[in-house]
Amino acid sequence: MGTTWVSPGWARLALCLAGLGLSLYALHVKAARARDKDYRALCDVGTAISCSRVFSSRWGRGFGLVEHVLGPDSVLNQSNSIFGCIFYTLQLLLGCLRGRWASILLVLSSLVSLAGSVYLAWILFFVLYDFCIVCITTYAINVGLTVLSFQGAQGPKGKAKEH
Repeated sequence: MGTTWVSPGWARLALCLAGLGLSLYALHVKAARARDKDYRALCDVGTAISCSRVFSSRWGRGFGLVEHVLGPDSVLNQSNSIFGCIFYTLQLLLGCLRGRWASILLVLSSLVSLAGSVYLAWILFFVLYDFCIVCITTYAINVGLTVLSFQGAQGPKGKAKEH
């Protein structure tokens, strides 16, 4: 059986567009904060609720890991938001494909995003002692995409696909 193009479904489309929008907003906030240290983003509600502080932290770039492993000049040492844009675009494109390999990639990329979300949530709460509305929302989006990916891998009506 070949791979066919189909609609990604309203739920996947909405989650991917929301995730992409939040990732682009995070890039904007980080760039604005780099230009102006006094910049106050809409998501900066108070001292303990500040997304710009989180985005500007060392964990806002390369997940706080790439610089230590590959160096600060590595092409992979990008803002986490860049990885978010790539992930949500990939989820949307793979969601438009019906085929075993697309389902496997959807599930695997969803699981990686879930692991990243757990890691970054731990950093957010227990290292930065912050609450980032944008971050928490993207974690929820990642959970939703993971659920959709597993549902899609099971096939229609929750039954496993037979090959």
